[in-house]
Amino acid sequence: MKRDLLLMMLALSFMSILTAGCAANGESAGQADYEETKNMVIDILNTDDGKKALKEVMKDKEIKQAIVLDEQAVTETIQTTLTSEKGKEFWKKAFEDPEFAESYAKSMRTEHEKLMKSLMNDPDYQKMLMGVMNDPEMQKTLQEAMKSQEFRKHLQKVIDETLSSPLYKAKIEDTLLKAAEEAGKQGQGGGS
Repeated sequence: MKRDLLLMMLALSFMSILTAGCAANGESAGQADYEETKNMVIDILNTDDGKKALKEVMKDKEIKQAIVLDEQAVTETIQTTLTSEKGKEFWKKAFEDPEFAESYAKSMRTEHEKLMKSLMNDPDYQKMLMGVMNDPEMQKTLQEAMKSQEFRKHLQKVIDETLSSPLYKAKIEDTLLKAAEEAGKQGQGGGS
């Protein structure tokens, strides 16, 4: 953005020098004083026409893209915003708001799912995950969690819901009928 404004200022300065060189009093361009030119450009930019011209330039799609896509400026802004103490404090407060945290999580859900799926296929990640799961401290923590009353209540609720599900009941019924048929065939085949 600074680069574009600098280019615009240079163009206006150049036009001012040309205008000063063509002045009626016959001064040469070499005699134009830098301070006078600078003040003239600043005066021009502060006029309504100057401001209008700047607004029109800023509406230009190419200028907008150059400003937005200036990678170095974007990178520096993100780094200073996210890593500064004010930035850390902002994110800390923002994530304390349940609505913000929920909307952030929803907006990132697809990306997180893609990331997790790609990690599950990554041998290095699998090795790390297995290392964590085989860690005796982790196993102890998981065992303690599974022995807790809360986990047992949850497990009981899941089992009750599963057993009362019509789909599950149909599967069990089919399995029992098949087992009874196989037992009947074996009983008839074994008796003769």
